[in-house]
Amino acid sequence: MYTQFHGVGVAIVTPFNADHSIDFEGFGRVINHVSEGGVRYFVLQGTTGESPTVSKAEKKQLLTYLNENNPRNLPIVYGVGGNVTADVVAGMNDIDFDGVDAILSVCPYYNKPGRRGVIEHFTRIADASPVPVILYNIPPRTGINMSPETVVELAQHPNIIGVKEASCIIEQCMEIARDAPEDFLLISGDDVQGVPIISIGGVGVMSVIANAFPARFSGMIDAALHGDFQTARRELNHFLRIDPLLYEEGNPVGIKGILDTLGIIGSDVRLPLMKASDDLRERQRAVLQQDSLIELVA
Repeated sequence: MYTQFHGVGVAIVTPFNADHSIDFEGFGRVINHVSEGGVRYFVLQGTTGESPTVSKAEKKQLLTYLNENNPRNLPIVYGVGGNVTADVVAGMNDIDFDGVDAILSVCPYYNKPGRRGVIEHFTRIADASPVPVILYNIPPRTGINMSPETVVELAQHPNIIGVKEASCIIEQCMEIARDAPEDFLLISGDDVQGVPIISIGGVGVMSVIANAFPARFSGMIDAALHGDFQTARRELNHFLRIDPLLYEEGNPVGIKGILDTLGIIGSDVRLPLMKASDDLRERQRAVLQQDSLIELVA
């Protein structure tokens, strides 16, 4: 079940103009770029989409645009989360779920609830959601880590179909793969952990770097899914040095800098983020050339 979420889902960026309005033409270019590159599905309005600084009205506009400009009719996972359970549940009444195949819901942040609170939070969201729910565990941003026991308990809910695991704790992922239902989706939330997580039972990755290099990254993940870990491991080596430079000044600062280098969109982000520094851009260019991700940078 839910094999449409196997492989690479691209955590798609939200391009901005210099005045910080949404650059819909640039958004269209990114959509076409990653679609032609072979990603399997879109993840709209996650961390990489700068969801904290995108208004509700803009989120609707982005979803509408993607629905109307989806050349391969790829599935859409839409970010719906927050740290006020009642607001998340009530907010679903304002979302047009037409064309949305699942939601990605982040573990509640800042409040730092205990295990019972996390389970009740996601249970209420899953009860209210008209589409399947994928949990999102990212402790560095939320301040809490969903334990494997919590994830496995939530996996029993008929409307909770998977987890995006960005804890970067491989043992935790192994426990989820071991104890969750067989069709529960274990999805890497970290690009360079995608191959290792597939090796222990994962089904793919929600990727940042695929915004820039969709074909090469998808080829690597597909090789791993087909059991060709020699090829996957060789390809992974090309991404190891660039990966930390995606996050050094915040996400999506780094990936937007690369997309600007590639001439796809500009590098503008919304405050409190700042667009990539000249120093970061220069180091990115050097690594991209060193690891044969690009042959020439103007």
